[in-house]
Formats: sequence, structure tokens, C-alpha cells
Amino acid sequence: MPAPLRDPGELSAWLRLVETPGLGRSSLRRLLAVFGEPRAIFERSPADWARVVGPQGAHALSRPPEQLDALLTHTRLWLKEDARRSLLLLGDPDYPPALLETADPPLLMYLWGQRELLRRPMLAIVGSRNATPQGQDHALTFARSFSEGGHCVVSGLALGIDAAAHEGALSAAGSTIAVLGTGLNEIYPRRNAGLAMRIAEHGLLMSEYALDTPALAPHFPVRNRIIAGLAEGCLVVEAALQSGSLITARLAGEAGREVFAIPGSIHSPLSRGCHALIRQGAKLVESANDVLEELPRHSAIPHEAPMPAETEPDLGGASEHQRLLAAMGHEPASLDALQARGGWPTEQLQALLLDLELDGLVARLPGGLLQRRTRA
Repeated sequence: MPAPLRDPGELSAWLRLVETPGLGRSSLRRLLAVFGEPRAIFERSPADWARVVGPQGAHALSRPPEQLDALLTHTRLWLKEDARRSLLLLGDPDYPPALLETADPPLLMYLWGQRELLRRPMLAIVGSRNATPQGQDHALTFARSFSEGGHCVVSGLALGIDAAAHEGALSAAGSTIAVLGTGLNEIYPRRNAGLAMRIAEHGLLMSEYALDTPALAPHFPVRNRIIAGLAEGCLVVEAALQSGSLITARLAGEAGREVFAIPGSIHSPLSRGCHALIRQGAKLVESANDVLEELPRHSAIPHEAPMPAETEPDLGGASEHQRLLAAMGHEPASLDALQARGGWPTEQLQALLLDLELDGLVARLPGGLLQRRTRA
């Protein structure tokens, strides 16, 4: 159950504190450490504040944020509209210990969904927004395996790998947490709004930003510290060298978390970030057990297949389909390359590929390339 705010003045004090412009989170934490809860801070004099955050900080604190009353009313109404909505405050009994122990824990977070998921062991899965079909399959399958093992999968609700990880986790008991870089009334990207609603129903949405905060580029790297801080380990599925996923992986490593990466083709830009992480000490993984065996509470999944992409589909003995899949391997290939490998006439090859596409075993990529994928 959510930890209730003791009286209306407590919410007002918290919102005034976290929305004060000109004061960073480290300054706010110093104030809380010295004076206690927000109401106690505002009972002290500007001279007292200045001894903790300096004259400029004290001046900022002396002026309530604009629209504080409107924000307070809006937040109260939002909380009343759905029993699954609550606030997570620094110092709450169910504040996740792993997040609390990081260098920059959030002071206040808006929650929508199953708050009890905060008590479960968590694993983060992150990766490219422009993921390949195979990368999305890996994210979905690994997330499903983690969730079946009782882990809650944490990610950022982005397109590509994040969305696939949430989908996979929703299909099993461990479920999923999405940490947003916007307010919970401003789901981003819009294409994932339906997914977000299912997470609110069966998982948990979290954000440290006020409810109507829009998508602002600087917020997303900042929210990545929460994804990294909640989880015991962080798995990077696909990532370019310049990727927000690598920021999450770096933050996870700095917080003492295990970092894992799935290798890929040396020719794919989306493999280079993972390969860089592996060179820097991240563990190369081929199965969910490769991740779980490294965690403090090892809970390996029995009889797990080594890698989703290696499982041969049952196509009812259709040997030409099997031969085509074998010719494709697991890297993108052009129509000409497949024709050269197998010698199929163009019309027959197109018909075989169409069968495999309809069965969810082949995906078409930009540039006329095709790639094998696993059945979801």
C-alpha cells in the first residue's frame, strides 16, 4: 500500500521544495539531511538555509515556485482519480534500497501502477530506438525469461529495445517498470501510449517530473540514472557508439551494478556499442542464465535454450523454407545474396520469403535487406 501523506500541508511542502528553481538535487538533499522533512525546512529562517545552500540558494528557497497552488491542486486530483496512483518520497519505508544508495536518488517520484513491484529484484534492459528485428526479438525473449524467473524488468518506454523488453516482461509474473523522462500525463513517444496503459495496469510507470512535463532532451539522460539505480544488473541488447543506452550502462557500472551486453555482427553499427562495453569489461551474454548466474541472488532458469535465434522453427517439414533460413543465417542479407547462396529462381525465392514473413520468421529492413527473426 502507498505510504500516505500525513496531511495536505506535507504534499504542498514537498512540491514547493522539488519545484524550487535554481536549487539542484544535491542542495535539496543537504537541506533534508540538516533540517528533516520539507515542512521543517520551511519553518527555518533564510539565514538557516544560507548556512546550508548559500545566499543564492536561500534566496531561491524564499520564493515559492510560480503556479504552486495550481500544481498542488492538479496533483491531488490526479492522485484521487485512480487508486493505483501514488507518490514515492525520499525516506518512505518502501523506497527501493538499491536506488537510495546511489549517488543521486530522486527526492519525489510519481507512480502509476503496481507499487509493490518496487520490492522485487530488478534487471534493466536497454538498447537502440532503431533496433533491428533480431534485436527486438532478443529483448523480448530475455525480458520474458527474466520475468518468468521473478525479476521485474526495468526500461525507459522508448521505441525499439525498450518497448520490446516491456512487452516480453508483461507476459510473465515478474512484470515491468517503465521510468519516463516526461511527466506521467505526457507519455512519450506517443506510439507507446497503449503500451504505457498496459504497464499502468499490470506493471508500474515512474517519473520524477511533474505530471505535465513535456519531452525535453536533457531529461532523458538524467532519468537513465534511475533505471540503472533500481536494477541489480543492466543488459544492453543493441547500441550505437553514441547512445543513451551506453550512458545507462556507465551509470550502472558506477553504481556497482553488473553490466551485460549481447554481441552482434562486426558490420552492424548497432553492435559497436555492445562490443565497446564488452571490451571495457561487460559480460558477453548468450542466454538469460548468463545474466542471472552473475547476480547476488542467483535464480537460473532451468533447461534454458542458449540463444533465441538458434532455435530452428517447425515449418512442417518444408525443406525449402528451412534451407532458406539456413542460407540467411542471422545477419541482414539482400535478395541477390540469398539467390546466390541458394540458387532459387526469383519468383520462388519471393514466394518462400513471403511465407516466412507471414509466419513471423523473416523481417524486411530498410535498403531492401531481409533478416531472420525468432517467433515471438
